[in-house]
Amino acid sequence: MRVSANQDTCVTSSLCVYRVPQVFDQDEDGLVLVVNAEPPQELREDLLHAQRSCPTRSIRIEEPAVGAGADGADSGSGQAATG
Repeated sequence: MRVSANQDTCVTSSLCVYRVPQVFDQDEDGLVLVVNAEPPQELREDLLHAQRSCPTRSIRIEEPAVGAGADGADSGSGQAATG
């Protein structure tokens, strides 16, 4: 899972920081900062709640595709190996 936030649309509501301080912080102007762009899966539900709560939808959460490895790359070519 990868998290990003758009500072251009952030309105400094701080909801994300209160909900998931392990992932979000604020700069001196109150704009969102992502301090952990690849958080552990156990924060997934809290992150989704923060994303839904954001008044400007400035939070983006990308989940790896099914069958993808830890780095998001496809774990197989989709072709059977030949001898």
